[in-house]
Amino acid sequence: MSSNPFRPGAGHPPPHLAGRVAEKADFDKLLDQDVILKNAVLTGLRGVGKTVLLGEFKPMATAKDWGWVGSDLSETVSVSEENLAVRILTDLAILTSAVVVKKSDRQLPGFNAGIENNDVTLNYNTLNAVYQNTPGLVLDKLKTVLRFVAQNIPSDMRLIFAYDESQNLSDNAAKEEYPLSVLLDVFQAIQRENIPFMLVLAGLPTLFPKLVEARTYAERMFTILFLDSLNEPESREAIEIPLNNSPNPIKPTEESISSVCRISGGYPYFIQFICREAYDIWEVDPARSIPMQELIQKLDTDFFAGRWSRASDRQRELMFVISELSNSHSEFSVQEIVDQSCMWIKPFSNSHVNQMLSTLGEKGLIYKNRYGKYSFAVPMLGDFISRQPKPEELRKPVITS
Repeated sequence: MSSNPFRPGAGHPPPHLAGRVAEKADFDKLLDQDVILKNAVLTGLRGVGKTVLLGEFKPMATAKDWGWVGSDLSETVSVSEENLAVRILTDLAILTSAVVVKKSDRQLPGFNAGIENNDVTLNYNTLNAVYQNTPGLVLDKLKTVLRFVAQNIPSDMRLIFAYDESQNLSDNAAKEEYPLSVLLDVFQAIQRENIPFMLVLAGLPTLFPKLVEARTYAERMFTILFLDSLNEPESREAIEIPLNNSPNPIKPTEESISSVCRISGGYPYFIQFICREAYDIWEVDPARSIPMQELIQKLDTDFFAGRWSRASDRQRELMFVISELSNSHSEFSVQEIVDQSCMWIKPFSNSHVNQMLSTLGEKGLIYKNRYGKYSFAVPMLGDFISRQPKPEELRKPVITS
């Protein structure tokens, strides 16, 4: 038995990255900017391969002499502006700690307090000393640190600040903490000074509307790279190439491959999940049909059930209504949901739908784009809902003459 090549993990690179040619080409153009006019937002539903593609962007950047700074943005970063600053300084120091600056060559005179040695490295202690000894707000301190770094690293060195799970970052007016706005203001300011530091943010589709809400100029500041599901040729490529490259090449039946393409909807995570389960069957007998119903049940249990359990009974009823819409797989409006719910004994009002959609957004089940339309935040959630027992007793009976 050979090793199973398929990897349905969170952010695990697949054995073969299918598709994403256009997104790579768009990112490659951003790397050729002499003056940073555009940054990048990499977005899409869970399981579509954002983290994997972000990992692919890194060698593309380093091949063009960009330094790569970054990590995940956890919820703790969003707690305060200071937490954001610590995150940026920590990540930046990993890259710059090998840079040695002689005291005689050090730029930004007046910011030498706390940096007493003749020669210093741009490690965390140095960056933090510059930060702490800069007067002003967190915004002022971070801009000064980035200027300090830019003036003391090699003149041909450009940096990318890449952050995954960026939808976790948000402003909190109630606590007077604005880490998202600070991040945008910092990079807009230093890029206006022609400092070649680019921002690359990856996250769920809620990310870009949050950026625009925080700062309206964000719409002009970013190029949006939206990852959708793979088309059928790309899906086949993701299935067949790893099988062909295995120590003992495997060729499943056309029926099996078509079934995986159909059931997965072209979502990379689902392809990896189904193929990992089917691999042991194919390895023994490639001509054997794979048990699709059993695999769907396992996918429902492992991927969808935990998310579905977050919703209350009434919220589930709303999502049943949405799943009946002809456009449930794309975008839908509040009014469409209200109209569809008239078929139910307990229909929803506009205000009720708005309120519940907001709550479902907080639970990661629905998202609203900047055009006022809504979508399921989980890929193929509508198909999962259609497989669940429907509360038929809540429907209005069909009256026939």
